[in-house]
Amino acid sequence: MQKQKGFTLIEIAIVLVIIGLLLGGILKGQELITNARVRNLITQQDGIKAAFYGFQDRYHAYPGDYAQANVNIAGVIAGHTGNGNGRIENPATPAGGSVVEEDVLVWEHLSRAGFINGTYTWAAGAATTTTSPTNPYNIFLQIINDNTYGVATSPQRHNLKSGGNIPVEIIAEVDRKIDDGMPYTGTFQFSAYPGNGVAPAENGAATCTSSRAPDGIWNATNGVTNCGGASLL
Repeated sequence: MQKQKGFTLIEIAIVLVIIGLLLGGILKGQELITNARVRNLITQQDGIKAAFYGFQDRYHAYPGDYAQANVNIAGVIAGHTGNGNGRIENPATPAGGSVVEEDVLVWEHLSRAGFINGTYTWAAGAATTTTSPTNPYNIFLQIINDNTYGVATSPQRHNLKSGGNIPVEIIAEVDRKIDDGMPYTGTFQFSAYPGNGVAPAENGAATCTSSRAPDGIWNATNGVTNCGGASLL
């Protein structure tokens, strides 16, 4: 009767090395994907912030709120102007005009003035793909003067919403790279803005943040997939 031969230590070592290399490659690939998504979101936020400030510098007004946009920006028609009160609002009523959503109109002003890529045209009602850009997870962005960011007592100010549907580990890394890594302090904070999706949740174990107190942290390892933030302008 022929004896069965087992694996030698060398063969076992080779198998373990191969398994290690495969696992290392998978983990490295996941890290590269995560880093690319983080860079994408940061690039988008930085580009829009630069456009926002560039528009202000050129026209001495806020995009969306600009009352003379149809006079000074090619392609902006009468009626697609803000009320010029120094706040990007929804709703707003320009002098002698109909109600407009300045937080949607902002994208027409920026695109027609050449500050962002693409062409967006305001239309009454909720944002659509022809009126507003989206984040990489297909949720609409928003620039508005409100306090739907940070803690409940945050003051109203202009801010750029990233939109939701962003995995918590991605949004937490974005915050670490561009700000202080904390969801309720600094210039990048948690936002429950829903866009065209479901509002991100906070303050709990299975949510984006651990607590709504100023010292709350991002729940960066719990796998929540619907989080969002806001860059303060």
